[in-house]
Amino acid sequence: MSKIERVTSVKSELLDIFMSLKVAEHERRSRTAAQRNLRARRGIELHNEFKQLERNIADLAEDEKH
Repeated sequence: MSKIERVTSVKSELLDIFMSLKVAEHERRSRTAAQRNLRARRGIELHNEFKQLERNIADLAEDEKH
């Protein structure tokens, strides 16, 4: 193998490594974003559930007054 071929081979390997790292970083960021979105969605659901529960309790209190 000539010197130029070895340099080209090393460059190619480095590019493959770099691209693999970029793919892994992208996958990690995607998972993190998905987890963050899931927590936010669940927080909104819990907020809505508590508000509905408060309304239901208020309705029960109004019914008991009558």
